[in-house]
Amino acid sequence: MNAFITSVESVVEIVLVIALGYVLRRSGKLADSFKGNISYLIMNIALPLSIFVSVLTYLTRDKLVSLSGGLVFAAASFAVSYVLAYLITKIFKIRVGRRGTFINMFVNANTIFIGLPLNSALFGTKSMPYFLIYYVMNTISTWAIGIFFISSDDPTRDKTEKQSFNWKKLLPMPLVGFLISIVVLLLAIPIPGWVSTTFSMVGGIVTPMSLIYIGIILADAGLKSIHFDRDSILALIGRFIIVPAVMIIILKLFGGSMPKLESSTLIIQAAAPGLAVLPILVGQNHGDVEYATNVVTTSTVLFVIVVPILMQFV
Repeated sequence: MNAFITSVESVVEIVLVIALGYVLRRSGKLADSFKGNISYLIMNIALPLSIFVSVLTYLTRDKLVSLSGGLVFAAASFAVSYVLAYLITKIFKIRVGRRGTFINMFVNANTIFIGLPLNSALFGTKSMPYFLIYYVMNTISTWAIGIFFISSDDPTRDKTEKQSFNWKKLLPMPLVGFLISIVVLLLAIPIPGWVSTTFSMVGGIVTPMSLIYIGIILADAGLKSIHFDRDSILALIGRFIIVPAVMIIILKLFGGSMPKLESSTLIIQAAAPGLAVLPILVGQNHGDVEYATNVVTTSTVLFVIVVPILMQFV
């Protein structure tokens, strides 16, 4: 019952902020240019700072070393999930402009904004080191791999034209923030308190602004855009059934000596909803933003049903 109540509360909070963006946009309080401005602010400033602060807050060098075994299992889960997601896009002929969204929705989870508070409520603070295993792999997966599936799926890109090497695409700002935080962590570089506070303050806008962005997209597309078409259903099956199943199978086969709390944490995180920033990433690369908004919104709402069911397995 506690899992159900916690998941309901998390979803209600998210839906209310999305509704705020929807109402403000429909009432004309947010101009057309605001959508592009908020996208730039989140992806290039707020999100890198948020990731930087999160790594230094939740990780230490000793924790990073001690959790290496779990990292291997999590990495294997992500690798298998990418292969399955890619194969499904080919088998079901997911169209250009949706493929990158589909693969990211399938593989990468909203760990820090939904997974973290839920995990703390379900398993307590003692599960935090195990949460970090999935968080680290999810961060690497999203900003070192997932982002390239989205950028390569840009329907406006001329595939016959020779593409120039773009360092900005090789190192998106969120990944840069993560890499810098790892260097600071390993070298034990001291960060002044006022710097951390400032970074936390700016990074704290990521979740509400991303949800307001989703609300804006919904307002522009209309509520009728929320639906369960074939591509959306396949993505949701991947996020809530296939990926958790992959994690369960890997842990059953190779994680026999793993503490139950650690395995339970990894399984729950594997079923978290899609990334809140996914519509922004897709919009920057001229993909199907309405599809991205639909799968993120529906996965967030359906999560309240998935968690109690999944808890029966863990």
